[in-house]
Amino acid sequence: MSFVVFADGTANLPKSLLGNIRLLPCSYLMEEEKHIYEGDVDSFDGHAYYQQLKEGKTVKTSLLNTYLFEEHFKPVLESGTDIIYVSMSSGISGTYQAAKIAAEELMEEYPERTVRIIDSRGCGFGNGLLAIHGDKLAGENLSAKEAADILDERVPHTCQYFTVDDLNFLKRTGRVKGSTAAIGTMLNIKPILYGTAEGQIVDCGKVRGRQKSIKAIAEKYAEKVTDANEQLVCISHGDCIEDAQKLADLVNEIARPKELVICQHEPFSGSHVGPGMLGLFFYGKER
Repeated sequence: MSFVVFADGTANLPKSLLGNIRLLPCSYLMEEEKHIYEGDVDSFDGHAYYQQLKEGKTVKTSLLNTYLFEEHFKPVLESGTDIIYVSMSSGISGTYQAAKIAAEELMEEYPERTVRIIDSRGCGFGNGLLAIHGDKLAGENLSAKEAADILDERVPHTCQYFTVDDLNFLKRTGRVKGSTAAIGTMLNIKPILYGTAEGQIVDCGKVRGRQKSIKAIAEKYAEKVTDANEQLVCISHGDCIEDAQKLADLVNEIARPKELVICQHEPFSGSHVGPGMLGLFFYGKER
């Protein structure tokens, strides 16, 4: 293996999908108490976490800094192995830029090595799916440069559609205006959101009621998916497993994928979308 793939806790990867991917920890403050999330979504108590958010507990997240990347990357480079890191979107976090700075500094220190940073233009399984594919390529005797070029080509086809149950969490992070959140909550309006080609989170529609929002996400899958029977499709949720299963049933009715995985949405970006978040991630036509 000429390179290893790194991701971080935002990739939302359960152990069954992790393979040889190495995860970097994410830290956040809940009511000023620091938590380190190592990326083990299987052990993450999503019910307790999202219940705390429902009760009004506040969470503050911070980007992964350059020192963290250097600390984890150096031993790999010293062993003579190259690195690909799949980052959450540069459009929603400064983590990508911190990783780029670390890569440039490390390649000066280790000029014979390659460190490539992939801007997933997404989050959650939006970068997790790319990391999984990168890990597969690592077993095919490709160089880090060759594999990274392939991943860059897949970024525009990594589709991610989701909805939220409470617009106030998006309001806190500036995704919607306070007045919009208030009116939307009053009228039971549910936005359908997606990651754009530029890595921004925007809405591509609004419906009234939770069940219609689940159906709307499934309709996006029907419109965008390609070669469903050859791919892994992922659903993440903010402690709403029954809704996640309804979405999975619709996906299977439309075009059954080779594999479909459902799991809790990780806590780092989960604090921004809140309890009731429901997302669908797959490869398809350009976003």
